[in-house]
Amino acid sequence: MPQLQIKRIKLAISLLLLAFSTTNPVVAQQKLAVKKGSASSEIVFENTTWKEVTAKAKKEGKYIFVDAYATWCAPCKLLKSTTFKNKKAAIYFNQNFVNYTADMEKGEGIALAEQWDITAYPALLFFNPEGKMVLKQVGYVGAAQLVEFGQQAMARP
Repeated sequence: MPQLQIKRIKLAISLLLLAFSTTNPVVAQQKLAVKKGSASSEIVFENTTWKEVTAKAKKEGKYIFVDAYATWCAPCKLLKSTTFKNKKAAIYFNQNFVNYTADMEKGEGIALAEQWDITAYPALLFFNPEGKMVLKQVGYVGAAQLVEFGQQAMARP
């Protein structure tokens, strides 16, 4: 399939996911909370390499949360502006995970996307402290769902 067709398909899927997610009342409430400034913290992501992230997770005995995104992805942008800025989600993820975000179409992200078999965005990945993937979720999720996925991931070895 030509690259242009693949990008168009990805864009269409992202737009559909965005359309469905913005009709969710929880998402609307989160957007309102962010606008009012009640979300005082956000998930803090490591600004480093995957190798350094896995070394830190192993040293600290923490699971890893990965936000695998593409710059053109509307649901990815929505995650960053709402879910990742939710105070409860931020507290949970900052305490329990080494958080990493990467553009899967640039730099190290290209190889990681292939390694992790990422074909749609956003992809939310969870790894145990040894770097083994234990859970993968594709698409937009609200803060409560993200915390639930984090809890599920940590329950897996």
